[in-house]
Amino acid sequence: MSDLSQPQQLTVYFDGACPICRFEIDHYKRCAGSENVNFIDVAAQELPDLGEGLDRDKALARFHVRRADGSLVSGAEGFALVWQTLPSWRILGRLAKWPPLLAVMEAAYRGILPIRARISALLR
Repeated sequence: MSDLSQPQQLTVYFDGACPICRFEIDHYKRCAGSENVNFIDVAAQELPDLGEGLDRDKALARFHVRRADGSLVSGAEGFALVWQTLPSWRILGRLAKWPPLLAVMEAAYRGILPIRARISALLR
């Protein structure tokens, strides 16, 4: 993981058509440190190129984050990177680096993915 003393530029790809996703991303955008994160609403437009290893369908199906070095992570690891970048979330980001906790977070995230559409429909 990165040195937390140096802010890193991250690119976050999210599904802005999903109320749950939009609510969470809107919160992150209001946090100190969000200037180090480039938020891309993949649902808002057709993007011809999201970079190596990511297309629009993949980006809409799962939370993805691209590090400043171009590497791509998704799911719980992506959330942990965002949290490490935002000072108010940094403690949780540091905890999430611990492999057993990251594995639990990833399992929870994967459990929510299949029902995300139903939850989103209820929130609309």
